[in-house]
Amino acid sequence: MKEPLVSIIVPVYNGERSIERCLRSIQNQTYRNIEVIVVNDGSTDHTDRIIRKYAEQDSRFCYIKKENSGVSDSRNIAMKRARGEYFQFVDGDDWLVKHATEEFVRTALLYDCEMVISDYNRVRGRTIMVRGHVEAGPVLTRTRFAENMMSAPANFYYGVLWNKFYKADIIRRFALQCDTQLDWCEDFRFNLEYLQYVGKVGVINKPLYYYVKTKGSLVDTQAGSLQLTMKTKRKLFDYYKDLYQMLDLYEGNKFRIQMFYFSFAHDKIKGIKIA
Repeated sequence: MKEPLVSIIVPVYNGERSIERCLRSIQNQTYRNIEVIVVNDGSTDHTDRIIRKYAEQDSRFCYIKKENSGVSDSRNIAMKRARGEYFQFVDGDDWLVKHATEEFVRTALLYDCEMVISDYNRVRGRTIMVRGHVEAGPVLTRTRFAENMMSAPANFYYGVLWNKFYKADIIRRFALQCDTQLDWCEDFRFNLEYLQYVGKVGVINKPLYYYVKTKGSLVDTQAGSLQLTMKTKRKLFDYYKDLYQMLDLYEGNKFRIQMFYFSFAHDKIKGIKIA
């Protein structure tokens, strides 16, 4: 199998309790041709010390330390620095299964996909639940993928960056970035723009990522700030609508697509308790 360089991007803020587990899971990946760009977003705890240890011990790790400016800016800085043929994103309080990057690379190359998406494990306390949405694989056209997304646009499966695998050439060629003006759903906007340049989506129907759901997080509390939620949705809807118009799906599915306004971020589809 060809072994393209994969850039794994890790933004982190005050992650002293979790960043060690995260970085160790990346360092121990079965796929070895990686560079790991860790961006410390102005942490005030001992995050710096932990990241430096990995950067000093493993030449594949690149450490960027900056003043606090948000996760979108951290990701944008990392993407500009990255040299890989593919991009993979990991949040600092989460971790990867050991063969995650290898599975992503294999699927992308085997089916010539511009995007690959996988199921994931949601971790809350001592409970782990498998999450996913698209049952059929191993490859879908962009149109078929968009039709699936129509039924659950706010599902984490579609919105987040960390269960996906991206072709770097698309991001560079079209200067795609995360929106620093959005407080949440900036990753969904990125995905909506990226999908406009995708031909095929590879689907891995098994979990490759452990997402730690934190009580009191922005997603957990968004229902308490409905005004902010709807303001963000209004900004996102134009990108969402543009995708379906480009695919000639909007007029025939206008009502279903506009249901985007009434959907809230969740990860409650296809749940299987495993611990």
